[in-house]
Amino acid sequence: MTPKLIIFDFDGTLGDTRQNIIITMQRTMRMLGLPVMGDAECASTIGLTLENSFKSLYPDMSAEMALRCVDAYRDIFMESVEELIPQLFPGVADTLARLDKMGIKMSVASSRQSQSLLLFLERMGVSRYFPYVLGADNVSKHKPDPEPVLKTLRELNYSPSDALVVGDMPVDVAMAHGSDVRAIAVTFGNATREELVESNADYIIDDFTKILEIVETL
Repeated sequence: MTPKLIIFDFDGTLGDTRQNIIITMQRTMRMLGLPVMGDAECASTIGLTLENSFKSLYPDMSAEMALRCVDAYRDIFMESVEELIPQLFPGVADTLARLDKMGIKMSVASSRQSQSLLLFLERMGVSRYFPYVLGADNVSKHKPDPEPVLKTLRELNYSPSDALVVGDMPVDVAMAHGSDVRAIAVTFGNATREELVESNADYIIDDFTKILEIVETL
């Protein structure tokens, strides 16, 4: 049965934000006098909330310090937001337009705060495809918890069998499967193919346009 709803992750799935996130994280570390982590270490936390990202990188960090990191990151980000508008990955714009013409509802569930999420979607020219957008500040539990998907299904009145989740990280797959929703994992984001295979994603694709083939065969 053709899915009626596709829930997309943002960072590493729709928008190529990897380097922007790494730069902002490393600037935060320097500002607060923390050991500066490498690009790969920073990228490995993408998909988590900011607080959990810093806690993951610095396991002994206090809760208070993690919140200082979050505040500093957001300040740095807002100061340079105009230079950090990401690019859509190849094939995203055309695929979203095709899905829209097919009558498939689309939404976003991201660990990014809704302020920057909405700004980026607007500046990238795709906000019209997403009438329902959830950022980290719109839920009480975050990926890999299923709450973002469950809330989306509830608010838009769809069942798990009606939906697909598309993301680039194992946390996206776990969020989907925790909601009994099938997951498409993309390899061009921030996780390796091996990590996505281990996550038991239902589909793994190297090209965003392959979503159309999957949808048309269901």
